[in-house]
Amino acid sequence: METGGPPAVVVKKVPLTPKAEIHKRFGEKACYTVEEVHEPTHNGCPGLAIPQKGPSLYRCCLQLPEFSVVSETFRKKMDAKQSAAAMALEKLGINPATDTAAQDPSDALVARLLYLFSNEFLIDLGIVGHLYLNQLIWTFEVLIDNVLLICVIGVKFLSSPHPLSCHFRAALQRAGHLSCLVPISILAIYDAKLGSLCKTINPKVESDPLLIMSLVLKAAHRSSGSVTTREDQLSLQRGNPYPPEIMQTLFNQQSSLAGSIWILAILIPCSEEKAVVPLMLKVAPNDYYLDVIAQKLGLCDASTVIISRTIGKASLEMRLYFCAPKSCLGELSSGLLHSAEAVYPEGSLNKRGSYLSGQLIHGDAILASIGYKWKSSDLFYEDVSLRTYYRILVSKTPSGLYKLSRDAVLAAELPAAFTSRTNWRGSFPRELLRTFCCHHRLSEPVFSIVSNPLESLTKFPGSPKKLKVTESSNQVINEGANDISGSVPTGSRETFSCEVKIFSRCQDLIIKCSPKQSFKKQNDAFQNASLRVLSWLNKYFKKLDMALEELTSCGEVLDIQFDSQLFIKEFSLAVSVYTFWQSIGVQEEDKVLDSACINQLNRILGDKVSFIDLKGPDSGVSPSNGWLVCIVYSICLVTGGEYEKELVESTEDFEFEIGSGAVISCLESVVAQMSVGQSARFYMKFPPQELIVASARDPSLILPVLTPGGCSLECTTTLLRVTEPLEDRMEQALFSPPLSKQRVDYAVQHIKESCASSLVDFGCGSGSLLESLLEFPTSLEKIVGVDLSRKSLAHAAKILYSKLSTSSDANASSTFIKSVLLFDGSITIFDSRLYGFDIGTCLEVIEHMEEDQAHLFGDIVLSKFCPRILIVSTPNYEYNVILQRSTPQEEDPDDSNHQQSCKFRNHDHKFEWTREQFGRWASDLAARHNYSVEFSGVGGATDKEPGFASQIALFRRGDECPRNADVTHKYSVIWEWNST
Repeated sequence: METGGPPAVVVKKVPLTPKAEIHKRFGEKACYTVEEVHEPTHNGCPGLAIPQKGPSLYRCCLQLPEFSVVSETFRKKMDAKQSAAAMALEKLGINPATDTAAQDPSDALVARLLYLFSNEFLIDLGIVGHLYLNQLIWTFEVLIDNVLLICVIGVKFLSSPHPLSCHFRAALQRAGHLSCLVPISILAIYDAKLGSLCKTINPKVESDPLLIMSLVLKAAHRSSGSVTTREDQLSLQRGNPYPPEIMQTLFNQQSSLAGSIWILAILIPCSEEKAVVPLMLKVAPNDYYLDVIAQKLGLCDASTVIISRTIGKASLEMRLYFCAPKSCLGELSSGLLHSAEAVYPEGSLNKRGSYLSGQLIHGDAILASIGYKWKSSDLFYEDVSLRTYYRILVSKTPSGLYKLSRDAVLAAELPAAFTSRTNWRGSFPRELLRTFCCHHRLSEPVFSIVSNPLESLTKFPGSPKKLKVTESSNQVINEGANDISGSVPTGSRETFSCEVKIFSRCQDLIIKCSPKQSFKKQNDAFQNASLRVLSWLNKYFKKLDMALEELTSCGEVLDIQFDSQLFIKEFSLAVSVYTFWQSIGVQEEDKVLDSACINQLNRILGDKVSFIDLKGPDSGVSPSNGWLVCIVYSICLVTGGEYEKELVESTEDFEFEIGSGAVISCLESVVAQMSVGQSARFYMKFPPQELIVASARDPSLILPVLTPGGCSLECTTTLLRVTEPLEDRMEQALFSPPLSKQRVDYAVQHIKESCASSLVDFGCGSGSLLESLLEFPTSLEKIVGVDLSRKSLAHAAKILYSKLSTSSDANASSTFIKSVLLFDGSITIFDSRLYGFDIGTCLEVIEHMEEDQAHLFGDIVLSKFCPRILIVSTPNYEYNVILQRSTPQEEDPDDSNHQQSCKFRNHDHKFEWTREQFGRWASDLAARHNYSVEFSGVGGATDKEPGFASQIALFRRGDECPRNADVTHKYSVIWEWNST
């Protein structure tokens, strides 16, 4: 994968804005007067006596010593000022684009620093309050009118304070030798122009705050004494004192704090061996909060405190505060530190702090949410607890982002698949990937949609068959576009695939995902590609010591390529931070269910469940794969005894889709075994302690009892309701009994007619057919189910065992059943143990496979398994128009594909065939393998359009079963029952 080299440090020329150019040339002699203009509005109602107010427009008059100009009207005051300044420059014959006024960034930085410490800046920021406004007006009124106008501008800023105004006010009011000293760190953080100039000079300042200090100090040394500093101090002050009027105004202003405030913060030690601990900050009314933080860091004052960028939401003012390394102070204060890089003492890097902020943090650091915000002169503050700290850590992992979006840190898990927009809960994968990149200071992911036009479908009316296309027919379209360039044949459709690229801040390509899978909707392509990248990243964060070969192998499975050096560089700090993360995702080995110990169902698939207490009657309504369930759950920390519990996490009306992996496996396994109205209590495997702290509402109650082996996690849940997939709801709305029941009745009828003694259900799922067979008197003695979903097989085993164990009554219909087997395996792979059964069934299964796999299954089952009778059912696509007309549809705002007249009945269907297509498929199979075939169906009639809702092909073997010489066991036995 090609990547660019490291960016060179390029010094750019920074053009000044027209207003900045005028200020540089004329200073305070340039006077801007802005007036609001009310233009007549056309209300469309002649003679209306009520005055109509139009939008606010502004016009600016710029008065220079020799002439004045008036701008056009604008919606924004600043635009009017810039326009007036541009007109003045034009009148003066100055072109900022070609004039020497385009300063070198270093010179511009000096000019910006001089402005920040000028009287004009304090007036512009509103430092001079309204208490002395009249005095100032009176003092300067006899001189020039524009002085009055500058004061008016000051009043305007008072209504919308800049954060720097509050910092300057606090710094100028500091006592003793600290008076008027302004920490450089606040200039770099709160003055965007200064920060931008520093980034232009040296892009590395974005990751190393200390380099900004060096650049600002160098600029101060070039200011000819206008801005000065002191030895070993990272603070600046004016060379000349501020005017008495300004100082007097400051001293007369009172703090908004009525009394001392206590703020909870977090101390993050530099040493990884030391724990992160909470601490309290006490800020008195006349205290500068940076000095308070400095004292907690063991410093006398804030002169050497460095401030990081915001962490999390910018509005929370959550930042890291740390001390500049002592070894760098001498070079910094003298301006000798090399501007391209800084050399730090070995072992001083605070890895946890650096990982949180994306900047180099050295020594102990304090994480606090405190500071001055825009449009407020009051000190903002908010407690930062251990829960906050660990939630920030959790939010920097793909799975953690999803957990937080669902407010279920312990219960939720990043889903394994994006099934449908309607069933997805929480933030969507595309949004999660964007947030992940933002948290890790990566560029926003780049999505490229590829349109794959399909061949004309007039040959197969109504067929949504996916045909392969050559690479040359692919067309790349812009993100979110609905129109596709080039001509598309009439009656054709296109599918979409999405490529995702993730770049570093320096625009080096780190990750590229190019899925081969295509989708009918652009949104599905976006979301599935994003989820692939998230899933791959999640594997890495769950196993940070993963070998490069294993990481590459995982990437190949998900169609992901990556630059290993750049990847390791970007996430190197995660290895030391997430030492606790390694236990996540560890599962026990799979276990085979035995009828003598059916409780092993609770531990299938490595579920972290040690005990299940199920309460409530069985309502008969249980969820299956694809069903949307709603539960209420609570997770408690149990210590000492069953009655000593502390609530850790609870949620009401928590929805997720069964089989999607949207919750931890143990919770999904338990819910899959419940029916609506039932409650369950079980004990979970203990997760990492940090996750528990991140989830707990009050960590102070949890931390004292979080001792290894001294407590356990108890989860209680109630299944409130289930929502069947759209396919089942459509069928139930139109058919009575439901199509699923009609299909079972059809199969039972042919089982009776054929006097079959053995049956295998290919794709048995949760065992609905096998369960139904126990309710009818048949000749069956052996029934077998095969499926790929172990969770579905576990559910089937529980239901079958429950019914078989209660069939001791001599009149029970299932007394002829002698053996039941459930296998885990693919129905496209042969296993000799299922050879030569009397009857095989495959009801509503093949449409969940890719079409080539459905063709493969047909050949394998008739040539290898060789059942005497095979019953295959699949939806009739032509019937969908009736089903969907009878049932309210779930609208998908991203479904822009209007060429498909009907949607598939289930989001998981890869295809749905018309009668002609199904007939051709079945007839070709029968002819190749010496079977006869009959066509029928349920839900509808042969002689009425559009036929049956569910079409059925019944294959009969034409001769004796050939002898099987291939003995192979490819399936795993999941559960076995014998009547003896």
